[in-house]
Amino acid sequence: MRWEMTPAEVTLWQALKARHLGGLRFRAQHPVGQFVFDFYCPAHKLVVEVDGDTHLGREADDVARTAQLNAFGYQVLRFRNEQVLGDLDLVLARILEATIG
Repeated sequence: MRWEMTPAEVTLWQALKARHLGGLRFRAQHPVGQFVFDFYCPAHKLVVEVDGDTHLGREADDVARTAQLNAFGYQVLRFRNEQVLGDLDLVLARILEATIG
């Protein structure tokens, strides 16, 4: 668990916190079992991960983690730092779409 968010995570958190996005409640750095989710919406079992350069070369690990979380009933969305910083509106639209169905 990290104590400081990356710039991309801070940007996304500003848009998600205090129910700013569609009235949805999100938690940041939320622990569940062996995992710590970057952002989590409990009402929809939605996990939002923001992946930076530390994930380069670890794509297989991320795919395996996502598959395991899917098996537990979680829906996982992954965004690169560049997506969050470069097109936040699109990222937020995809998050909203995931909560609709």
